[in-house]
Amino acid sequence: MYAVTLLTSPDRPSLDPALSDALRNAWGGGAVQWLAPDEAAEVPVAERPANFKSVWQDLQAQGVDLAIQPAEGRRKRLLLADMDSTMIRQECIDELADAAGVGPRVAAITARAMNGELDFEGALRERVGLLKGLPEEVIGQVLAERITLMPGGPELLATMKANGARAVLVSGGFTAFTSAIATRLGFDEHRANTLLVRDGQLTGTVAEPILGRQAKLDALNDLCERLGLAAAEVLAVGDGANDLAMLGAAGAGVALHAKPAVAAQAQLRINHGDLTALLYLQGYARTEFATPPEPA
Repeated sequence: MYAVTLLTSPDRPSLDPALSDALRNAWGGGAVQWLAPDEAAEVPVAERPANFKSVWQDLQAQGVDLAIQPAEGRRKRLLLADMDSTMIRQECIDELADAAGVGPRVAAITARAMNGELDFEGALRERVGLLKGLPEEVIGQVLAERITLMPGGPELLATMKANGARAVLVSGGFTAFTSAIATRLGFDEHRANTLLVRDGQLTGTVAEPILGRQAKLDALNDLCERLGLAAAEVLAVGDGANDLAMLGAAGAGVALHAKPAVAAQAQLRINHGDLTALLYLQGYARTEFATPPEPA
C-alpha cells in the first residue's frame, strides 16, 4: 500500500475536500484521512498511479503539494537535516558576507553552488576567502539579528523526539552557527565546517576536510551504523545540490523549497508547506504534534 499526502501552506490553508475526494475516486483509494483541517490529508492507494507526475504538476499551480510513498514504515527514527535555507531561512555565509561588504558577490556564488553549477568545496573556499579580516564577534551579531528559524522546525523536532527519534544537523555551513541552532531546536548532534580565526578575525580559510556532499552521505551511513538503524528509517531534508546524496540514500528524502536542479532529483518535494509537512508525510495529524519547549 501507498500513502498519498496532499498539503498546503499553513499560512494559507486552502485544501479543498473535493480535491482529495476526486483523487481518491480517480485512483481507487481508501477513505480520506484529514491530518489538519483545510491543510493536510492523506489517501491510501494500492499502487502508484501512472499519472502521478502530471497530477503533481497541476496541483503545484494550485498551491498544493502532493507526495506518494510506501505506507509502511513512514515514521522515521532519525532526522538528518541541512541547516541553511532548511532549518533556518537564511544562508549564514551570505549574511556574514553582507556584514563584510561583499554580500552580492558571495550570494551569487552561493546560489550557483546550491544549484549544482559549481563544485561545493571550491565555492566554499572562495566565499570564505572573501571574509578574511571580518571580526569574529560579527558571527554573534549575525546570529542575534539576522538568523530566523524556518516555520515548523520546532514542532518537527519536538514531535519526532517525543516519538523516540534522534535528530542530527548536518550542514555545509559553519559550527559557529550549527551549535547555536542545534541547541535552540533540540538537535542531539551537529556537524559542520569550522571557520578559522586568528587574533579575533576570520583568516579567510576553513578547516579541512570540508563537509560537503560526500560528507553528508557519510554522516548518514555513520549514524545508521552507530545507532543500529537502516537507511530506510531515516528522514533527510535539504535544499541544495550538496544534499542530494543524503536525500537519495534516506528512506524519505525531502527537498524543501529546493533549488530547481535539486527538486528535479528528489524523492519528495515540498514547495508550499513548511517543516511541519515532514510530519504530515510521516502520517502525524496536527493533534499529535508535540509542544516545543520554550526558548532558553
